[in-house]
Parts: sequence; C-alpha cells; structure tokens
Amino acid sequence: MTKGVLGLKFKTSPLPAGLYLVATPIGTARDITLRALDVLASADILVAEDTRTLRKLMDIHGIDLQGRPMIPYHDHSSASDRNRIIALITEGKSVAYASEAGTPLIADPGFKLVTDAQSNDLSVTTAPGPSAVITALTLAGLPTDRFLFAGFLPNQQKARVEQLSTLLKTQTTLVLYESPKRILALCTDIKDQTGPDHPVTLCRELTKRFEDIRPRPVSKLIEELESTSVKGEVVLVIGPVSQSGASDGDLDTALRKALLTMRVKDAAETVAGAFGLPKREVYQRALTLKDASHDETQPSDTSKTRRD
Repeated sequence: MTKGVLGLKFKTSPLPAGLYLVATPIGTARDITLRALDVLASADILVAEDTRTLRKLMDIHGIDLQGRPMIPYHDHSSASDRNRIIALITEGKSVAYASEAGTPLIADPGFKLVTDAQSNDLSVTTAPGPSAVITALTLAGLPTDRFLFAGFLPNQQKARVEQLSTLLKTQTTLVLYESPKRILALCTDIKDQTGPDHPVTLCRELTKRFEDIRPRPVSKLIEELESTSVKGEVVLVIGPVSQSGASDGDLDTALRKALLTMRVKDAAETVAGAFGLPKREVYQRALTLKDASHDETQPSDTSKTRRD
C-alpha cells in the first residue's frame, strides 16, 4: 500500500490482461476513487485522451510512471492506433484508458476502442467515478427520474433548433454540453420553443474553485448572459416540457388556480385533461403543491391535514 502526495492510498498489483476504463476528476484532483488510483499504478500500458493531463494527475497523487508506455488516443486517432492498443491487450497486457476529465466514453472518443476490444472477446471493465452529466443533474434542482444526455448540439442555428425541437418532445430533463461562446444563443433558442418561464440550470466549472450553479427561468438566465461574459466548462440542464408544450411552471400555475375551488382529485383531473397529461402524474403533482402551500400558511405543529 502506497500513500500519494494528497494522502490517498493506492496499491500496486498485477492486473489481468484487458481494457480498464478509468474515470478521472472533472476539476478537484481528490475526486478520484482509490480503485482508479490502483489501476493507474498497476496497468502495464497507459492510454489517455490527453497524456499531459493524465501525467499531471498521476504526479499529484504520487504515481510513478516507472518507464511504462503512455499512448495518446483521442478524436483524431486512427483505426491503426486502435489496432495497436488491441494488439497489446491480445498479447496479455493490461491497458488503462483515461479520458481528459470525467468518465470515459461520455462525450469522448473511447467507445470505438471498447467496441473493438469486445468484438475481439477481450476483457473490458471500468473504475467508475466523476461525470459532469451526473454532477450537473444532482445540482440542477430539476426532475431526475428520467433524463436524456445529448452532448453538444450543432453549431449552426438551423440545425441546432431542429435538434432541440426533437429533444424537447421527449418530455424528459435534458442535459447538454455547450461552449461559453454559444450558451446565450442556445438559451435564446430554448426560450423561443418553450416560453420565457421554462426552468433551466446553468452549471459552470463544476467541482472547481469558482463553481457556478444558476437555476433560473430561461428568460432570466438570458438577461444575465447578455450582461456578463461566461468562461469555463458549461453544462446546461433543461427542465422537461409537458406533452402540450407547456412548462412545469405553466402546469403548477394551472393546478394552484384549480386548487382554490376544487378538491385535489378534481383539480388534477381537470388540469390533466387540459394539458393532455396522465391523471396519475398530475394528481401527484397536485398533492405536492397542496402540501407545500399548507406548510407555508400553517404554523408548525403535530396536526395532519387530510388529503382528498
């Protein structure tokens, strides 16, 4: 057992031949698992989307390269580059592959390497860990029971709008990566398709010193983006759009109005019909809103409010 520079312990032991996917920190260097350190310290061959980034991470944690080969593998790598790596595994070598940041294969070029390894009946496993997608979802304050990660949308507005329109029809929370230079244009497209009050959350510089989380109606976020420049890595989380095209905010407004004069069951049935949504889903939403309204208006005590 060896202790690295940051005090995290790792062990060096022979690994069976195979491809080992290693998740690396998206910001803070300590956001790495002990198993990931074990693999990086023990693998015969190290493959990286960015060899400089991986070498720096290993230096931080006190992992010596010890003369082991470090091979670059990225978007511009060729089939022959993959064949070289596959050949090493076939010869009995353990190969660790690390993306520049986060979990390999999530918006990075590693999937072809995995596909080739599996098609050759080679062992593929992972040391799971950080992911900007999951980190953003946990901080966004938006529904997470269903979500769709769509990576980067097209740069050109026409293609971006068309793809965004298709994604919004899935009625799930959407997670997108975007360049700081194009985030304002993307938010404007979202507002045009969903309305000014649609909920979004901008997540910037996740896990880093200047982490910035902004849950906002999209129109409010646009105002902020128009007055200040954005720098760093950006993940945008978009709340789901109902079947009728209305936002969660529109649904809540309609339910609150109906609850003023109706029982929960009747209000849910009325609003579900108007929005074209499942009654059960709207009923659960109505219960949540009624409970929240009761908590805001009643003093805290041990009494319970009967649900309709």
